[in-house]
Amino acid sequence: MEKGIYVESDCIETGSSCSIKGKVIVLKASALGDEGQSQLCYCVGGDGAEADAVNQSVFAVDLYQGEYARWKRLDVMGVLKPELLSEHERLQLSQIRPEGALSLEEHEPRYSGYSFLPDGRYTSGVWLCSEKEIQDYVEMQLPYQHRIMICDRNDFCVLEIQEGNVLFPTEEDIKVIKERQEAAPGNMDMT
Repeated sequence: MEKGIYVESDCIETGSSCSIKGKVIVLKASALGDEGQSQLCYCVGGDGAEADAVNQSVFAVDLYQGEYARWKRLDVMGVLKPELLSEHERLQLSQIRPEGALSLEEHEPRYSGYSFLPDGRYTSGVWLCSEKEIQDYVEMQLPYQHRIMICDRNDFCVLEIQEGNVLFPTEEDIKVIKERQEAAPGNMDMT
């Protein structure tokens, strides 16, 4: 269900002194042109995304339609409280590859990232090419998603997190992996 207009009290941080990169941001209603634009975007970067930035460009993905857009830092009200993100917007966010992800035209994906709503709904997986991309995907989704799952190319789960708690691998699984690595150093891979 879509909320009406977001206001400053819907934000956990406001103003130019906060970093907005890698966070769901609220655009000022006055900055929006047509009715198809959402106030909520995921900030992927730009020279205006850092705290107290001198420059003003902010690059973001609209969480209603999934389109990339450029905004001015002055158009940003603040960082949205995670609990206010709608289900539709959570699913849209789950489809964004991490900033700096390798080109899929030039690199073969090794993993898929999935994010789930509490009722189990999810959208198609996001291709991830490296362990760094897994880490970046998890970090960007963690504040907003109920459950995150990373699978390898054979669709076997290699990481599962629910409500911030790691479900897989368990501590026992990690202990077994470490023992195997010590027995045969250099042979362990997540795939």
